[in-house]
Amino acid sequence: MNYKWILFDADETLFHFDAYQGLKLMFEKFDVDFSIDDFEIYQRVNQPLWVEYQNGDITAQQLQHNRFNDWSNKLSVSTQTLNSEFLHAMAQICKPLDGAKELIHYLSTKVKMGIITNGFTQLQTVRLEKTGFKDVFSTLIISEQVGVAKPDIGIFEYAFKTMGEPNKSDILMVGDNPHSDILGGINAGIDTCWLNVDKLNRPKNITPTHEVDSLWQLLELFK
Repeated sequence: MNYKWILFDADETLFHFDAYQGLKLMFEKFDVDFSIDDFEIYQRVNQPLWVEYQNGDITAQQLQHNRFNDWSNKLSVSTQTLNSEFLHAMAQICKPLDGAKELIHYLSTKVKMGIITNGFTQLQTVRLEKTGFKDVFSTLIISEQVGVAKPDIGIFEYAFKTMGEPNKSDILMVGDNPHSDILGGINAGIDTCWLNVDKLNRPKNITPTHEVDSLWQLLELFK
């Protein structure tokens, strides 16, 4: 593969995102023994909110508020405090996906790299420092700051400006979510690589340029 720019998604593309362990750690501060049943109830609220966020129906702030609204009422703690503590906990337990360090190390002398994430600002900078990736990425695009989320073409156009408007044929978007990362890249007119660890069937009408089941496989393609 001959690209000059590689754009990565963050969660479950470069970094593990174990929300259950993060919530469990966070709720220990509030003397709550957060159970797997609690997590399932949380996810029934959280997951549809992310779909609404990606569709542009709600803002990042609304997502952060609504997902912790019930717990805010139970604990008499603001949703802002709960959300901030959660992101802090996620930064503490963060670790790169298998093969991420090797892939990033290999690419660092050969291409320019960036991150486009629908995640939130508080988590990103701490996580990049903690994993040693802080100085590797030329651009870090966070939907919360841009005001639109993947797959909206606007976040990609914003990224292209920060990158100096390279030729689109020189850019590859790598991500695990076909509905945000891959569809977003296709809409923006760039090549895409779907990191399909679970070997799922491709969604209808979403065809990535490349498909791999691990970052090790992606590294081999670049080599």
